[in-house]
Amino acid sequence: MARSTFYCLDGHTCGNPVRLVVKGGPALQGKSMSEKRQHFLREFDRIRKGLMFEPRGHDMMSGSILYPPADPENDFGVLFIETSGCLPMCGHGAIGTITMAIEEKVILPKNPGIVRMETPAGLVQATYSMEGGKVSWVKLKNVPSYLAAENLEIECSVLGRLKFDVAYGGNFYAIIDPQKNFSGLEHFTASQLVQLSPEIRARINKKYPDQFIHPEDSTIRDVSHLMWTGVPLSSESSGRNAVFYGDKAIDRSPCGTGTSARLAQWDAQGRIKEGQDFIHESIIGSAFTATIEGTGRVGEYPAIIPGIKGWARLTGYNRITLDEDDPFVCGFQVI
Repeated sequence: MARSTFYCLDGHTCGNPVRLVVKGGPALQGKSMSEKRQHFLREFDRIRKGLMFEPRGHDMMSGSILYPPADPENDFGVLFIETSGCLPMCGHGAIGTITMAIEEKVILPKNPGIVRMETPAGLVQATYSMEGGKVSWVKLKNVPSYLAAENLEIECSVLGRLKFDVAYGGNFYAIIDPQKNFSGLEHFTASQLVQLSPEIRARINKKYPDQFIHPEDSTIRDVSHLMWTGVPLSSESSGRNAVFYGDKAIDRSPCGTGTSARLAQWDAQGRIKEGQDFIHESIIGSAFTATIEGTGRVGEYPAIIPGIKGWARLTGYNRITLDEDDPFVCGFQVI
């Protein structure tokens, strides 16, 4: 029976898991990471399921696979995998990937302190700081992000009518701010948000078909994440969020692409200025510091360049086997 072995570094970024596959990932065809992502989805998605779901992972598992860069000027390419699918971009995953890969000398950046990373959503540049052999922080300069729509409405069977905006930060986010029928995430448990979110996301994509498609890459489409917002725990923070993804996951980190989407929303609504710090809390209180690094356009949309700064920690080394003789080789979900 066919057996594949994957050598992984396990860690977390501000609380959310990152499983970095440093050896064993499948060879992929394509001139860019976007094309490689499509090849992976067509032929190798069973690997994602086997590495992310039980019994080798769990409902919140997230990870990445390293690849050589298409452009020799860049340091590496990366494919983001998690229980929700194979993402165009993942902010917490990028911070964790860079941290662990540098600390374990899996990658040696061409310019120390600077990383150029090819993702399916585009080139992401990052800076980082080393202290005592460890990466103390990573700051991403994420892909251009923009507000795609605002003041949309959807009916929730439990809460009633909800208003929301949709913004892109590497994935499309429906952002639900406090309002008449949603008093803020601080008044809800994580399990309640997990129960509410799948229905709302499905209804959004059904009501607004083909509305959320990236102008420059049509393979990036539809609302994949919901961001519930509320009052921050710290008086120094700008906001707090709980991002829902997959079938039942709440991001334990402040969410990098979600924070990028939030910045794009606030910028378009005149609520933040370029260079101003935006401290974004997660549901567990960990925080990213974000800034608008510049402006541009994505198709017809005015866009910003988000800067996302956070930290990650290595938690262990993992050698995982996927054996076709195992009836649960592709994993499973229970609840």
